[in-house]
Amino acid sequence: MDVQLLTYIFVGASFALYIGIAIWSRAGSTKEFYVAGGGVSPVANGAATAADWMSAASFISMAGIIAYAGYDASVYLMGWTGGYVLLAMLLAPYLRKFGKFTVPDFIGDRYYSNVARTVAVICVIFVSFTYVAGQMRGVGIVFARFLEVDVNIGVVIGMAIVFFYAVLGGMKGITYTQVAQYCVLIFAFLVPAVFLSIMMTGHVLPQTGFGATVLDASGNDTGVYLLERLDQVVQDLGFGAYTDGTKSTIDVFFITAALMCGTAGLPHVIVRFFTVPRVRDARISAGWALFFIALLYTSAPAVGAFARTNLIETVNGTEYKALPGWFYNWENSGLIGWMDKNNDGRVQMAAGAPFEGKPVFSGSREEAAGPQGERVLTNTPTDNASEVYIDRDIIVLANPEIGNLPAWVIALVAAGGVAAALSTAAGLLLVISSAISHDLLKKTLVPGISEKQELLAARLAAIVAIIIAGYFGINPPGFVAQVVAFAFGLAAASFFPVILMGIFYRRMNKEGAIAGMLVGLAFTFGYIVYFKFISPELNTADNWLFGVSPEGIGTVGMILNFVVAFAVSRVTQAPPEHIQHIVEDIRVPRGAGAAVQH
Repeated sequence: MDVQLLTYIFVGASFALYIGIAIWSRAGSTKEFYVAGGGVSPVANGAATAADWMSAASFISMAGIIAYAGYDASVYLMGWTGGYVLLAMLLAPYLRKFGKFTVPDFIGDRYYSNVARTVAVICVIFVSFTYVAGQMRGVGIVFARFLEVDVNIGVVIGMAIVFFYAVLGGMKGITYTQVAQYCVLIFAFLVPAVFLSIMMTGHVLPQTGFGATVLDASGNDTGVYLLERLDQVVQDLGFGAYTDGTKSTIDVFFITAALMCGTAGLPHVIVRFFTVPRVRDARISAGWALFFIALLYTSAPAVGAFARTNLIETVNGTEYKALPGWFYNWENSGLIGWMDKNNDGRVQMAAGAPFEGKPVFSGSREEAAGPQGERVLTNTPTDNASEVYIDRDIIVLANPEIGNLPAWVIALVAAGGVAAALSTAAGLLLVISSAISHDLLKKTLVPGISEKQELLAARLAAIVAIIIAGYFGINPPGFVAQVVAFAFGLAAASFFPVILMGIFYRRMNKEGAIAGMLVGLAFTFGYIVYFKFISPELNTADNWLFGVSPEGIGTVGMILNFVVAFAVSRVTQAPPEHIQHIVEDIRVPRGAGAAVQH
């Protein structure tokens, strides 16, 4: 059975499973729509949380970043995993004990202000739309290759699928769908990783294969470590050593901190801890989620190294007409482009961009084929020796094909990529819809609406959100993991300080919270927009504030948030006595006695 047919079967079967679960568990009330009725088991919630959190950035893009950036990509591993521990240990149990459905709901009640609630809704929308843009792009990339359609058409197909199970099922449908999606995505990520580890190093576990010596074509140990071999290969092509970093220490620190605190402030992950019956279950599900997440994150460095090694050895110096089929398939999707600068018919890989911008083709292969049968590019060539553009977001999806693995493994990875992108996209869209219907309409603008009207508003908001998310998926502001990193920076700068101080600092008042959120969000958003969209030519370390890149600026925004919030709270009126008592109460374990005012 060929790859294409197997892909249709695997992806189609997974879609049928997801939609079937959504219909079986569709929401009949606002509580089921927002938090699945609060009755999900800790293990199931842990798997759903892992699927929600391990988005297209984790499954599709992170190993691609590791494959290209090497040591510098460690900021994503440290930041995202460390951030989840921070969320699970420091915030989630207390938020669960507070008992509100959404982050704006917590902020609105804790800071006794509908203005604070509305500012939080605006922050949710900024963060979630930035994040979901990366997910929809990931969906488009998966469909572009495996359904042999254009990336933009792939995004539209993904929008339709998300519409079915997010709008119909709400959080109840999404939770059980995400349990299934976790099973699909982790199996799809680990199976090719194990295959490649055995083939390249003889180790079954990719985690140990990453630090092992490589085998030759006959299966004999060469005595050369995988990373040594990769360092030599990339340096021969003019790249920096794979195991050396180019980022400054301060930028590494700030990016890692932004990702950590951004994770702890992500509204679609926080709301997961409201879907379990008790506070104790929130802690247990956090532990399970960390275990489920670790299975993928400890394998990703090995997958990135295997992919980069195989990619260079397969493509570099090979005649275009002799390349394997996967290269032409990805070229058709618009995510690979080759320009034969020296007219030798061979593909040359080297440091630097082969041409300006992303591939722009003059037509299809049939309409405008080059001398070697390649798709003709209209981009302006650069002066360096590099001839091939390979989108780093395809690395994991193309990895089984590059490694010449069985067809069923290739099809499985396609289903896993779709599961990863759709699971997080659905959770984010639900957060957007609940923020608008529950926090903005029900709690602020139209408090008299019925539960049925609120549920209708949530579904209408989800539909609008899907359309906007689709637009950003078609016109992305960067590659998937980079876009997601911006979302984490925005979350760190807006939510993390007010949530943390809302739990642990009873003197924090509404004026401080509002001022801190606005300053943190405005500064971070403005910095990212300036360097990524207004003046991208200035996006270099020489022009960055304190040498901090747009990916790490969320940490600076977060510090500003803390400083402004604290300063404003000290010069304005203290919160009401009952609010201070609530703050004390949510930090006192049950059975420890009543909270005592000091």
